Amino acid sequence: MNKKSTDSRIHCDYRQLVKLQPQAGFFSLLPNLKSGTALSGRHSSVFRGRGLNFEELRHYQLGDDIRNLDWKVTMRTGKPHVRSYTEEKDRNFIICVDQRSSMYFSSVDTMKSVVAAELAALTAWRILQDSDRVGFVLQSTEKLHWLIPKRSQGDLLHRLKLLATVNQSLDVTSTDADGVAFTQFVTLLGRLKLKESTIIILSDWHGATSEDITHLKHLQKHNDVLGVLISDPFESNFPSQKSDWVVGDGSLQISINETKKFDLANKGLSEHQSLKREQFIQLMAAKGLPIIEADTSGVHIEQFKRAIGGRR
Repeated sequence: MNKKSTDSRIHCDYRQLVKLQPQAGFFSLLPNLKSGTALSGRHSSVFRGRGLNFEELRHYQLGDDIRNLDWKVTMRTGKPHVRSYTEEKDRNFIICVDQRSSMYFSSVDTMKSVVAAELAALTAWRILQDSDRVGFVLQSTEKLHWLIPKRSQGDLLHRLKLLATVNQSLDVTSTDADGVAFTQFVTLLGRLKLKESTIIILSDWHGATSEDITHLKHLQKHNDVLGVLISDPFESNFPSQKSDWVVGDGSLQISINETKKFDLANKGLSEHQSLKREQFIQLMAAKGLPIIEADTSGVHIEQFKRAIGGRR
């Protein structure tokens, strides 16, 4: 058995995910996000969170809190009316963490798989601090793991151990089983019949189709859906040419040994990936699904907190 790297940029371990707990206090998943953040627009917050729901307008009764008097209606009718509220119940959060083979990649600092795992752990700690329930859909190379929402630090610790184990199983030889494609993942979310939940998807969105995005839009009717796109700059631009390049897909290879060929290949890759990324973001926007971005530069924690209106 090959010994896994101890470099935290390549594989994360359980202790690393636990150590993220103190950083969870520097951002919020509840309402009142700043109006200028990437997530503002659809509601006062992209996450409904907990709060007070207006239930009814009724005649004042002895014992009612006078602070709930509706003065406009009272003045119009000549009889005191109060607004009645009910408190929202706690919410379920579902964190979907992509740990498929395409996530085991970085040309800069941190593997996409590590970025997803750390953001998942950070988010989970925040949810627990807000006394909400946190569940997971974990996409490994072998199967989809469904872990029901629970409000327990002990349960979360067990789940972070599983996440670390799955992350550490990734290497350059990893291949994905048929049942873990993005479409199967979206199908699983549909089968769960989720309602009044917040679904956070941490992935490079490899293999996502327009039909998958449409299905996520259907989930949005009764839930909040947030996409986090994790990318690497090498996916859209080769680094500067310093030597001959051999590019392959596992079965075919092409040698790029001339500057002209390199520039042509780089231009083609950049145009293809930029168009693909732009189409994906436009599709998400058209469906009303918020998307934020994080990359492999090693500052993904700061990127994530900044995107949802947190402070450093």
